[in-house]
Amino acid sequence: MRPMNRPLAYRARPESFDDIVGQPHLVGAEGVLRKMADQSAHASVILYGPPGTGKTTIASVMAAQFGLNAFTFNASTDSKATLKQIVTQATGYGALVVVDEIHRMKKDVQDYLLPHVEKGDVIMVGITTNNPYHSVNPAIRSRAHVFKLHPITEGALVSHLKRIKTKFADELTAELDERVYAYIAKASRNDIRAAINRLALIEQTHPNAHVTLEAAKKIVHAPTLDLDKDEDNYYNILSAYQKSIRGSDVDASLHYLARLIAMEDLDSILRRLSVIAYEDIGLANPSVFAKMHACAAAVERLGLPEARIPLAALTIDLALSPKSNSAVKAIDKALADIQEGKTYAIPNHLITVANFEAKADYLYPHDYPDHHVVQQYLPDALQEAVYYEGVDTGKYESALKARHKAMRKIKHAKK
Repeated sequence: MRPMNRPLAYRARPESFDDIVGQPHLVGAEGVLRKMADQSAHASVILYGPPGTGKTTIASVMAAQFGLNAFTFNASTDSKATLKQIVTQATGYGALVVVDEIHRMKKDVQDYLLPHVEKGDVIMVGITTNNPYHSVNPAIRSRAHVFKLHPITEGALVSHLKRIKTKFADELTAELDERVYAYIAKASRNDIRAAINRLALIEQTHPNAHVTLEAAKKIVHAPTLDLDKDEDNYYNILSAYQKSIRGSDVDASLHYLARLIAMEDLDSILRRLSVIAYEDIGLANPSVFAKMHACAAAVERLGLPEARIPLAALTIDLALSPKSNSAVKAIDKALADIQEGKTYAIPNHLITVANFEAKADYLYPHDYPDHHVVQQYLPDALQEAVYYEGVDTGKYESALKARHKAMRKIKHAKK
């Protein structure tokens, strides 16, 4: 029996930064990770981005470029005992520990790992598809540099597939039409690993043969949409879907929803609907938040084709609902202050932990009429800051606006 080869995607994994697809901001000539390797500037990092963008591959190349032994720990499935064994092996020998799904790291595991990262016993490379600023414990995040990986462009992926075809020419003997490469990239949603696996399948089923686009479609079984470059771009459709709902055009919204459903990527549709509910409808109609979660549960339970029904119902509801982006504007205004360094001392009476400063009494609002009492909450330097500016989009937000105005009037009357 002929020995079985390892998958092409495994054998084609990059061995240096030059071989990595995309991510020039990290691994290009001026990329920060390349600069770190060139200067032997060992530091822990967290890499986040969509699946298939090369996070694990970059971690592996980093270990090689830094001249470190590499160990892998899965925060979702591996135990603390496994990590202890890794650290015992790693300490003193110069090691890089790849922590997969770092957003799932349990507190006891984190407490064990942090001192070793802090002292530099190990270099940690955390990997996650989630935004670490929301999902990773701040104690972990503060000890690592956070870098975002961008989706792979079609052009970069097509070029990479052609390089692989050249490198493994002895076994990849099919002759592919130019349009086949673009089709593989789009059918794989620009996921490098998935694209290489599809290339391998076409090659395995058509050795020494000429492969047309029509033949490739029969093998790859991509979504039913025509994915030609000048017509359907997945992320553009998602964008058009949200903008149509934001613009209250229910028919356009349903058109783009139908195109997304044809791609059978329910997770992306639900993620986008969640954003729309909170970003574009917001406080004008907060009942849609619960409807969004109910729709997600129904879609998960039903699957396609029935899932199209709750998706259509919610899309119509969102498109025809009153709109408000006051919540988004409010938090962005507050974040802008934080990014400008306006993180002043918290008023002492709001601090629970005892300190050496004189403390005024904290006034418990529920002990006062209407469950409200005027006292200082913002830092001294931000006493006049106003982040939320209500708008009259409907009864609910009009009531919030009126209450906000009344609270500020009472606050200023006490001064």
